[in-house]
Amino acid sequence: METAALVAPVTALEFLQDAFLLSGEGPVLTVYSLQPHPKSCASLSVLQHYRIHGIRPRILSAFQLQSSVTGSCEKKKDGLSSTTEPNFYDLAVFGGKAVRLVRLHDGEHLHLEILGPLMELQDWALDVRWLSGDKHSLLCVAVAHNSALLLDISTGNVLVQRSCVEGCLLYSALLLVHESWADTVLVGGTVFNQLVVWKPGGGGRGGRGGGGGGGENNNSDQKAPVERRLLGHSGVIFNISYLQEKGWLASASDDRSVRVWGVGALGGPEGECGDLNPACLRVLYGHQARVFSVRLSPGKVFSAGEDGACLVWDWARGGTVVRTLKGHRAGGVRALAISEGTGDETTRERWVATGGADGGVRLWKVDESEERKEKTEDTVTEKLNDLKFTGQGMPKVVCIAEEEDKNTSWSQCKFVVCTDQGVVYQYSDGQWEMVWQGTPEFQSYCVMETVTVSVKDSTAKASLCAVGNLSGSIQVFPISHPQSGILLTAGSGKIHSLIWEEGGKHMYLLASGAEGLVYRWCIEVKLNENCSLSLSVNSLPSFLLPPCAKRWLTASVCLHGSLWVCGDRRGSLLLFQEGGKSEQKREDEGLLKQTDDDLTLQPLSCLFGVHGKQGVTSVYECQGLLYSTGRDGCVRVFRVRPTPPEKLEESRKKSNERTAENSGGLQLEVLRVQRACKGMEWLERVLILKPEILEEEEEEEEEEVRGECENQYKTKQQHSTEKLEVAVEESFRDEEEQMENKGREARFVILGFHAVQFVVWDPVKQERLLAVPCGGGHRSWSLWPSQKGVWPGYGALVFIKQGAVLASQPPGEAPSWAGRAGRTGGWVLREGVHGRGIGCVCRLGRIRGINEIQTRTTENTSGTEGKDEVRGLQREAGQWEIVVTGGEDTSLTVLAVHPNSSSVKVLSVITDHISSVRTVTVVTRESQSQSLSALLVSAGGRAQMQCYRLVIGYDSQRLAPSCQVIQVASHRLDEQWERRRNRHKTVKMDPETRYMSIAVVDEKTDCVLLALACSDGAVRLFSVSEVKRQIDLLWETFYHQRCVLSVTTCSLEDGKGNRYKLLFSAATDGKIAVWDLTAASSLSTDTPPIPCFDIPAHQSGVNSLAVWAEKLGQQGGGCLVTVASGGDDGQLTVSTIRVQYPEDDNTGGSSGLSQISLQTQPQSHLHLHLHSQSHVPLAHAAPLTALKLLSPGLMVSTSPDQRVCLWSVCSTGISHRGALYSHVADAAGLAVWEGQVMEGDEKRKTWFEPEQDIAVWAGRGSQSGLEMMGKTGVRFSNKQIADEGGEPVEAASKTDDLICKMIDEKAEETASECRNQTESDSGGKAERSFKTSCESRKKREETGWVLVCGQGFQLLRVRNTEMDEEMKTEERRKR
Repeated sequence: METAALVAPVTALEFLQDAFLLSGEGPVLTVYSLQPHPKSCASLSVLQHYRIHGIRPRILSAFQLQSSVTGSCEKKKDGLSSTTEPNFYDLAVFGGKAVRLVRLHDGEHLHLEILGPLMELQDWALDVRWLSGDKHSLLCVAVAHNSALLLDISTGNVLVQRSCVEGCLLYSALLLVHESWADTVLVGGTVFNQLVVWKPGGGGRGGRGGGGGGGENNNSDQKAPVERRLLGHSGVIFNISYLQEKGWLASASDDRSVRVWGVGALGGPEGECGDLNPACLRVLYGHQARVFSVRLSPGKVFSAGEDGACLVWDWARGGTVVRTLKGHRAGGVRALAISEGTGDETTRERWVATGGADGGVRLWKVDESEERKEKTEDTVTEKLNDLKFTGQGMPKVVCIAEEEDKNTSWSQCKFVVCTDQGVVYQYSDGQWEMVWQGTPEFQSYCVMETVTVSVKDSTAKASLCAVGNLSGSIQVFPISHPQSGILLTAGSGKIHSLIWEEGGKHMYLLASGAEGLVYRWCIEVKLNENCSLSLSVNSLPSFLLPPCAKRWLTASVCLHGSLWVCGDRRGSLLLFQEGGKSEQKREDEGLLKQTDDDLTLQPLSCLFGVHGKQGVTSVYECQGLLYSTGRDGCVRVFRVRPTPPEKLEESRKKSNERTAENSGGLQLEVLRVQRACKGMEWLERVLILKPEILEEEEEEEEEEVRGECENQYKTKQQHSTEKLEVAVEESFRDEEEQMENKGREARFVILGFHAVQFVVWDPVKQERLLAVPCGGGHRSWSLWPSQKGVWPGYGALVFIKQGAVLASQPPGEAPSWAGRAGRTGGWVLREGVHGRGIGCVCRLGRIRGINEIQTRTTENTSGTEGKDEVRGLQREAGQWEIVVTGGEDTSLTVLAVHPNSSSVKVLSVITDHISSVRTVTVVTRESQSQSLSALLVSAGGRAQMQCYRLVIGYDSQRLAPSCQVIQVASHRLDEQWERRRNRHKTVKMDPETRYMSIAVVDEKTDCVLLALACSDGAVRLFSVSEVKRQIDLLWETFYHQRCVLSVTTCSLEDGKGNRYKLLFSAATDGKIAVWDLTAASSLSTDTPPIPCFDIPAHQSGVNSLAVWAEKLGQQGGGCLVTVASGGDDGQLTVSTIRVQYPEDDNTGGSSGLSQISLQTQPQSHLHLHLHSQSHVPLAHAAPLTALKLLSPGLMVSTSPDQRVCLWSVCSTGISHRGALYSHVADAAGLAVWEGQVMEGDEKRKTWFEPEQDIAVWAGRGSQSGLEMMGKTGVRFSNKQIADEGGEPVEAASKTDDLICKMIDEKAEETASECRNQTESDSGGKAERSFKTSCESRKKREETGWVLVCGQGFQLLRVRNTEMDEEMKTEERRKR
């Protein structure tokens, strides 16, 4: 059993010479390269079951060079020659009670290497430092009980151990070392909220290095006195940092403060302890929760805490916050690191890295000069740039005039402003100039929109401006040639809005006038003979909006040139169709009217008021799906689809309705609703997120093509022909990719207003990508760049506030790459998942990737090395496991896990729950390997249940799976109470009711039946109809009278093909109730069923159930149902129930019937009685929270004791087969499944250490190998050292027997054992079956997968190494 993927809190970060970033996540050490772009390079598990809490690098070279780390008391020495640079780095990695030496090789193939064994200490290691002056490998280690060790890592021996007189527990420690043990100074943060400074080496006594270590052995029994004591904190101290050049010592505390002390010189050649009376220079309060980390730079203080923010404090301004770096989800920042930086003190640039509890790693670029100029986020005016408008009148509307090239930088943008005097101005090169002055009709009120169009029969482009007034007049003119403008008329009333829309090769102008009429024109720009621009206008039929109070258009998009999807101020979405047969058809139906010689089109479909009464703000189309935003705080993803025949007939009969809905055979269908962050209600539009992978690939390909052009410019001309053919093939391939992605939801960001800020919000990562303090949503604004509807990762906002035109960035500057990394979200090195605990997990299935992009890369690759890289990419695109997790942060996350590369992709984040998600289940549909469809049902707090249809496909552009979420239905119990007429006479449902567990009872053609366990003591049965899009409560029963914790189901089938459904429910009283739900669909709400059986299993609550059935054959009749349960008492119970079908009534039951309470339903035809029961009293050292069946006879359990245990269940009892120390704290959920590992995956070298992580049962007469029995008699086993069979664990068995390590069995021994078992079998079919299985084993291997979730998640692989013929023989004997 080994780890395939891990997402856990990042607890250690360290920079290595501004070239690498080292991170610790659980026991895994990961290296990120920072040049030229940050990316992950290598990872390795180094601390087994310990969590990494610190990384200390030491650079090895021809000369001794002291490592540069945070808190070091010595400056970096310049003894290293410029011609000799080290090509490897030694790292001391520590955490828990372990220290290990790892080497990082920096060459063509960057990789990590473990240099020695794991050194386990007797106490918790808080800090580790290298002794720089010693020729040997010596480490100083500070441990938790205020002691220090001198450790020889070559032998693993402790040379010196010295304790302090203050023998209290430390929460943090900082070692300041120089060249010897005698110079070492230790600063510890005690449990009594104090900082103590003392010298483990005792000062100048003893020699240096190893000699000093030997000389201190005689003095190690004497405890060292406290040299300095710093008082002031009111909470424990979590982290300490020291800046030697300033003599500052900083401490981060539980009291939410950071204190900076002036201690003077600490450590050094003489082991100085600083000033006698150190003073507290600053007390920094700014965090909303505990502060976990602090770092110092010459002019700044960096702190990070539980509130998820990294604050940058400016020392020169008295300790004010000059910057807030946020990017992690709930749970806080657990690790912080700052780099040394490059340049002098005034222009130095530093990297700032943060690691969160969500498993994410973020990177920011911080410039010292920018920090000195930057103000806090609350200071609005000093962060904005006033464009100093000098024209006449007050600015009312501002737009960005697009240039000829859509890739125009921010410094080249031109702004267009229309004032209340009807004058249009343009801002260019720091100057305002008048473009057009309107007549008096355009004064006091105007609407304006701009667009860039292509000039007909030319490659040039022109910017058009349209201005409307109160009398229905619209002036359209080119900004460069305003004298060529034309005047259009849209009725005689007010022009409410103007919209430019591109449809195909044409540009359309839509004007919303009075009485709900939307006038349309097709406008073309031509060149005259004198090379001046002229406009050609073609009038089109008008749209008629449905009657309502606010009857004007606010958004529109054109589909295929004939379909129009529009949004109005009332919040409705409308579908219009024009042209050809559809227009003639509607004329025959009397839906085409003629007003003022213009054709008026009415909507085909109308979703009335879907965005509330505040209106629709935008409609956007991408890959066949539509995205609409409104001021209700929601983004709706919808599509246009044909109307079902039955609904089409109904709509035709209702010809007198307000709208001619579905008369054209098309209708709008909302797939799902995506909400923005809490409090963000005024949404403006969505922008599509560009694939980051493609950006990097395009840059690499551009460099390769540029190099090839330089080298091959003077060669034969046939290369150009070959490149042309390749380009044609690539164009066809791109078209195929677009067709493949048609109908899939794209990754998008949301633009809108949150309080007084304009925000760009990422709903998947749940973070702000851009925030501009503008004052709120009632203003005109324009964002750059957004011409293509794509968010590139950076942007600038121009808006109007109090009569001034303001910009978020100076117009003459453009954000560089480093500037983008310094924005709100930073650079994402590793994506976080859930900030808080994950309470439930469910697997959807597996999909395979498509390797089309790799083929294109192969054509541009030459040499063996490039081919290997391409082959690796193809394998990585192979298989992805799709899982859904629900957490305490009220969100559902759809994840794609790649077991071979250990990569995790967040596909979608669903935030519809208002409380924590406690349970999820899925109903999957068989599909192709490249797509997956599943019905997902989630439930949790506030008695809320949500249902979604998930469609998973593979995105060949992002080289990762994509997820389409379709919202089916939702349900809350208090909604039922609100609909009652006499609700004031009844008692409202408890608002604290929670759904604890969910199980699928039956899958019908029209609905799915679900059973839910509720905290109010009820078991409820629901019907979910995907066709009707509703969830109905069928019945509820309060049989348990206490909190029901778990439910599960079991399906039975007798010899005649009759099927039976059993429901098992367990509550906090430790009893399991069995329900016969064979006729559940016919039960009404007035007659809920009664349990037909009760099983006393535990002394307290039952947290998890696992049930499976086994046929007895013709001799015994009926079947055996095995119920495994795990409870709060840490006990594992396996109960076997014998079920007799109606035709098997003559067969007698076993004894023990009187020992349990038996209640038989009158209508039940099944007879149940207890057959046997086994217990493991202390299966775990904590409550058993999750229990799953991996394969018949093999169970997996987990607990907050951070162990994943494997259990073998047979007729004689329960056998403990093995345990693995999990890296997931507070384990709460479990998902298991069986799969296959292909031949290529077998050759992959795992970056975990399975032989050292696995611990197994090794009691008397048991195996020391890990046996895991799979389907069809497959047993997962390793080398046997003891006897053959495992000893069953009875009720009084002890579970604290010896736990030993596993050794994998050799292939020769496995083959010989399988051969001997095959020869002993009398049947020839078994021998042929064995030969077939041995041949198939060469290509694939059956495996078991275990996914544990809690504070993060861990995916475990359970490998199958041999076939168990004895198990097959036993199964045949039972039959």
